[in-house]
Amino acid sequence: MADLSLRNIRKAYGDLEVLHGVDLDIKSGEFIVFVGPSGCGKSTLLRSIAGLETITSGDLVIDGARMNTVAPSKRGISMVFQSYALYPHMTVYENMAFGLRIAGTPKAEIDARVRRAAEILQLDKYLQRLPKALSGGQRQRVAIGRAIVRNPRVFLFDEPLSNLDAALRVATRIEIAKLKQSMPDVTMIYVTHDQVEAMTLADRIVVFKDGYIEQVGTPTDLYRRPANLFVAQFIGSPAMNILKGEVVDCTESSARCRLACGVMLELSAEPGRLAKGEAISIGIRPENTRIAEGDGTGPTFAGTVDLVEHLGEVQILYLDLPNSGEKFLIKADGELSYARMQDIRFTARLQDIHVFDAEGKVVPVHSRRDT
Repeated sequence: MADLSLRNIRKAYGDLEVLHGVDLDIKSGEFIVFVGPSGCGKSTLLRSIAGLETITSGDLVIDGARMNTVAPSKRGISMVFQSYALYPHMTVYENMAFGLRIAGTPKAEIDARVRRAAEILQLDKYLQRLPKALSGGQRQRVAIGRAIVRNPRVFLFDEPLSNLDAALRVATRIEIAKLKQSMPDVTMIYVTHDQVEAMTLADRIVVFKDGYIEQVGTPTDLYRRPANLFVAQFIGSPAMNILKGEVVDCTESSARCRLACGVMLELSAEPGRLAKGEAISIGIRPENTRIAEGDGTGPTFAGTVDLVEHLGEVQILYLDLPNSGEKFLIKADGELSYARMQDIRFTARLQDIHVFDAEGKVVPVHSRRDT
């Protein structure tokens, strides 16, 4: 079991700083997922935790002990990389046992650890095979098994599924989820750019952008209550629709806003949170829309179908909104029929509308009515 704390972690390569004072507490046994676009610093932070990168400043603390200058092999950490890095001339058993044998672990203990890891990962019948006789997903499981046998306090994954095809990604993701269930006391940190992996695996998600943490929370928190425009669009697939607007009138407790597509919204906001003339954005997820006239519980929008993507159970409608040049995506019932250039009207519940200020920060509001 291991608690892990990051205190004002900075990492620079010469004059280029890629991590800008990261603060994060991870509880023992948590499954934490780092997400963000390429180059946002998530893998750099993971490698810094592992000891593969030197921390420029700040403190890495594991179970109360500062680890900045502790050798990687002494940190109680195991890491799984994108590439399997298996020895091609060694069997699965030998690959998993190699690190323990180099460390001088007794032969009987090596055998027990390897066979236990193989059982967890369903590799029992492959122990005498060479890596070339395995599928990509099986090779990745061997790489994970090689880390398990070390009995780590902290388990690090650096985009372990990125080299797999779509079907194997799903299957191996399920194996990783089962692995966490079988090792509930082990702290796991997982890096990915795939928000679907993050949503399905994480206890908590850490969203990175440009070397900063944008938000930390459970998958549900980030989906339902994004802290800013970046998180709102990064979490969820398809991405949240964003419509531009402006505050045209406001009082101490309310603001009347006009969207670029012509829809008016009256919002109840914190005093002083919005000002007349301020640019705003509203966000609506594609799955939170209904193709129908408004019934008084939300605004009515109009759009013209530009493209229909058929996905079986559902279909994605790409709409052009009039007089604004804006696009809008809707998840619709796959059984219904829509055609390009078809005009439709749609609505969203007030409680499903997110509001962001000109800086992209969420505005706590309650939509009162629409016109």
